Amino acid sequence: MPQENSCCRVCSRGLYSCHWRKPSENKRKHACCWFSVVTLASLLSLCWMYICLVTFNDREDVNWKAFTTLKCWVNWFMVLIIVSAVITSYCVLLLLFALFQVALGEQPVLHWLHKIFLFSGVVFLAFGVAGLNHWKDEWPTIPLSLQATGPFLQLGAVGALTLLSPFVFRGFHQAETGSKAVIASAFVVVSVAIFLCPLFIQSPCLIELSKLPEKPRLIGHRGAPMLAPENTMMSFNSSIACGVAAFETDVQLSKDRIPFLMHDHHSEFLLRTTNVNEKFPEKNFSSSDNFTLEELKTLNAGEWFLKTDPFHSVSQLSEEERKTAGNQTIPSLSELLTLAQQHNISVMFDLYSSNQKNDTKDTVSTILKSGIDPRLILWLPSAEREFVNSTAPGFIQVYSSITQMEEKGGNHLNVKYNNLSTEKIRELRMKNINVNLWVVNERWLFSLLWCAGASSVATNSCHLLKEMNQPDWLMAPHIYRIIWIVVDLLSFLMMTGLFIYQRKTHRLCHRRGTETQGNSTSALNDKELSTLLLNV
Repeated sequence: MPQENSCCRVCSRGLYSCHWRKPSENKRKHACCWFSVVTLASLLSLCWMYICLVTFNDREDVNWKAFTTLKCWVNWFMVLIIVSAVITSYCVLLLLFALFQVALGEQPVLHWLHKIFLFSGVVFLAFGVAGLNHWKDEWPTIPLSLQATGPFLQLGAVGALTLLSPFVFRGFHQAETGSKAVIASAFVVVSVAIFLCPLFIQSPCLIELSKLPEKPRLIGHRGAPMLAPENTMMSFNSSIACGVAAFETDVQLSKDRIPFLMHDHHSEFLLRTTNVNEKFPEKNFSSSDNFTLEELKTLNAGEWFLKTDPFHSVSQLSEEERKTAGNQTIPSLSELLTLAQQHNISVMFDLYSSNQKNDTKDTVSTILKSGIDPRLILWLPSAEREFVNSTAPGFIQVYSSITQMEEKGGNHLNVKYNNLSTEKIRELRMKNINVNLWVVNERWLFSLLWCAGASSVATNSCHLLKEMNQPDWLMAPHIYRIIWIVVDLLSFLMMTGLFIYQRKTHRLCHRRGTETQGNSTSALNDKELSTLLLNV
């Protein structure tokens, strides 16, 4: 048994410290500091990984910002996820090895190579947080996500606290009197915070099933861009199979004043989603009015989807669907209106224009000539709204701010999902205001907004969300309170038992050590006395 224990110590020391022999006294002095650094780095990397996962819903925004700078479409967010996962795994494994060494009574002396890797990881995390701070639109997503994950994170924290408590208790028993007070105070504060944090957890999904609001309607954001190239007729046809209530798209006007569908504008116009560089290498294509609709129709608007596979969904398409996707062209607004009229589906769009007045007139004219029911048009552009109201009073006016909506007496709101709290969503719905939130792709987010009572969501993943019959989790408040109290109580009892057991073990070891030292001293005194008598 001692030999096995010694073997474990040597292996643990080799993996963590890269030293197969006992480290020098000088290195052991700094072991505690580096153990603290490893612990802190692990916690930071876990927090960063959590942030990456909850902002995964907006990965296309990150990729789009990178594209506007680099003019090259790469799934940068997936690269970020992979690097972050590697760093997090490394830091956590390093912490586990350190704890294993402590459990074996070894000093966790960190090798210089691990120090370099650890420092590099912390620098990467710092740049990541700085980048997220620059991308301020994402910060509200984090507290919003805690309403979905908070109850489960608290249970996980209780479990982690219970598992780590033996190491804390061991350090407490071995520490000096002054250090014991610090360790005890810190542990008590952390424990109380973890045990009682459910008092501050608020989630719309902590409700009775009977009080669950109606499932939000789905709006196809640029159609169904996970199943087909965005803003193409194939994409909108695919979204019909999802049962969408509306098409959401982006409108620009061509040189011959015909509205067509295209999101990218300014310097990125046509670059990402068409082969304009190949088709018109000498032409200036920084603006929509550089091309006639006939010229735009000659561009391929589908091959980019098959090549870049932006949502990693191309493999799910059949051979026929891939062929169809590869032959897509830029559709006109009239084509979409015809499809919407055939299936009684609403249309909502942004209007990208440098001449809002004239472009609004031509767009409204195109809609009225199509013969579509005016009540199917959800008018979103804020410019020239008075003209639109007087020319097409049947259009439903949709606003992008609560203030503007209240000033105009409207009852349709369209905002980004993290711009409204769940409490505000409920308040607006109580006033019979339709609240559409964009862009919602992940199940956890859709579940949270469902519980909050959102009227509809614009989504890239309508084919996934349509399959959901209820939120991912739903729990009655009294059930959650019972689970919370029982788990906390079990954890407290287990930690109390561990503390008492370790205190008795420590005292017993201390007593045996004192007795051994006393016996050695007595034997030494007897030997000295015998020597003295012999000399006499």
